[in-house]
Amino acid sequence: MFPPRLHLITDDDVLAQPSFLHTAALVINACGADLAVHLRGHNTDGATLHALAERLRALCALTDAWLVVNDRIDVAMAAGAQGVQLGAQSLPIADTRTLVGLGCRIGVSTHDPDESAFAAADGADWILMGTIFDSATHPGVRPAGLDALRDCVERTAAPVVAIGGITPERVAQVEATGAHGVAVLGGVWRAADPRAAAQRYRDAVREEWQRNGAST
Repeated sequence: MFPPRLHLITDDDVLAQPSFLHTAALVINACGADLAVHLRGHNTDGATLHALAERLRALCALTDAWLVVNDRIDVAMAAGAQGVQLGAQSLPIADTRTLVGLGCRIGVSTHDPDESAFAAADGADWILMGTIFDSATHPGVRPAGLDALRDCVERTAAPVVAIGGITPERVAQVEATGAHGVAVLGGVWRAADPRAAAQRYRDAVREEWQRNGAST
């Protein structure tokens, strides 16, 4: 089963907002099955992450959206998340698969085509590659660019999701590389109207991939 094409990632600041769950509910309802919500909070304690994961999982169940938990495999398992996202400091893919079983999908974050190819060969269900464009979330980081994304897609059997500086206007450029989808953080959570921003991304994703004969 392929993951959704639109991935929406949190950080500690987003999770700390008192209105986070309300905003998340609006976004999930707006995007439905096109959306995978990534619960990521490197400095957020496990109890808080678990409580948020339980609420998000219930919200996602209403619309067929996915819940993906970054790094915290224990939280993902406890909440019944559809996926986990592994980074450079996470458990290896094989060990993660032993823990989560076949019913939970595994994504891996990479930064270049070589890392992506290795992760796919090791059994990743999707690759999250970036940063592709200049990104406010990673200031000073040289973007990999669309050519590297295209190389990643060509060398990687798993679906590739692009992250870093993705705007609705850039979705067409990402789709043209053969990538499976896009991931966003600030473009939605830090927008004046997160629900409307999420809808713009969803509409751009649907338009580009459906225009080229792919289902969302």
